[in-house]
Amino acid sequence: MKDALKEFIDKNRDAFDHKSPGENNWKSISAKLPQMKSVSLWNSVMIWRAAAVLFMGLSAFLLLNRGATHRERQSEKISEQHLQGEFKDVESFYSSEIAKKVALIDNFGDPFESGRFTQDFEKLDAMYQVLREEMKTSPSEKVRDALILNILVRIDLLNQQIKRLEDEKKGKKEAPSA
Repeated sequence: MKDALKEFIDKNRDAFDHKSPGENNWKSISAKLPQMKSVSLWNSVMIWRAAAVLFMGLSAFLLLNRGATHRERQSEKISEQHLQGEFKDVESFYSSEIAKKVALIDNFGDPFESGRFTQDFEKLDAMYQVLREEMKTSPSEKVRDALILNILVRIDLLNQQIKRLEDEKKGKKEAPSA
C-alpha cells in the first residue's frame, strides 16, 4: 500500500506542484491550528540564563578584587606602620644627639650667637616639622629619607658650630699667654 501511494505521488508530482491551495483553505487551516504564543525577549529562558551567568561572574570578580584591594591596603598599612616605627627609633636616637650638642653649645656661653647659624638651624627645624607631619599623614620611604637627611644636616650644622666655638675658645686661651 505504501508503495502504491509513493508510486502515485512520484508519477503525478508535477500535477501537485503547479497548483496551490486557495486563500480560504489557508485561513480555515490556520484557524484550526493551536495558537502560538509569541515569546517576548524578557520571557526567554536563554536571556535569563545569560544574565545569571553574567551576574555571577561580575560578583565573583568584584569580591576577588575587593579582597585583593583589602589585602593591599593592609600590607600598605603594615609597611606604613613599619616605616613610622623605624623612623621613631631613628628620631629618638638623633633627637638625643641634637639635644646633647645644643646643651654643649649652651655650656660655651654662646647660645646661638651667630645669626646665620641660628637662621639655618631654625629653617631646618621648620622643614623638619613639615616633613614630620607629612610622615604622619602619608608615610613613605622618600619622606623618611628626607627626615633623616634633615636630622643629619642639623647635626652637622651643630658640629660645625661646636668646632667654631672650640676654636674661638682655644684662640682666647692662647692670646693671654702670648
